Amino acid sequence: MSVPAAAELGLAAATPAAWFDAAERSLGVLLVDHANCEKKAASTALGLMFAYSDDPVLGVALARLAREELRHYEQVLGLLGRLQLPYVRLAPGRYATELRRALATREPARRLDLLLVGALIEARSAERFQGLVPRLPAPVAEFYRGLEAAEARHRSLYLRLATGYAAASGLDLAGRYATLATAEAALATRPDDRFRFHSGPPAAGAERALSG
Repeated sequence: MSVPAAAELGLAAATPAAWFDAAERSLGVLLVDHANCEKKAASTALGLMFAYSDDPVLGVALARLAREELRHYEQVLGLLGRLQLPYVRLAPGRYATELRRALATREPARRLDLLLVGALIEARSAERFQGLVPRLPAPVAEFYRGLEAAEARHRSLYLRLATGYAAASGLDLAGRYATLATAEAALATRPDDRFRFHSGPPAAGAERALSG
């Protein structure tokens, strides 16, 4: 993935080529973890709806997003079946857990951070889908081509919600975005001992990098 393409999505760094190389060699793990990511994305949207149930605009927007994420989950399961790849249990990667550690712990700053992190995760997904399209088998590449546009839309939705909330609450949108984008970029580019959809590139000699 090129640096300009990553920058267009608001990412502080591009995914290293080594991550895409690993994805080509570990399609089963990629798809299973992608399915898990879609479930987590739906859960995140639902969690925000419950946490901020006094905001009907947010609720309607995220209800639609959650439905789309669950539909994507179904589609990934369908791809696994078509390709005769097993759906196996995978240990979680460090990306989401460590990114959440960067969140503010008190309101109203926490709500802004949750929306911004949502935007960054969707942006990273769009970037990786774009980079994966020319590298993967046709059924997966065709599916990912469509998902790239969907994830970019989700990123825009989270940013729109964050922008409105920051303006209404007097919060520093640009400052928080820059801080969180730096944290996200470090997680997406730092060598990782376990390959996942949102992991960094495999660490040298990491035996688990291309496995569960």
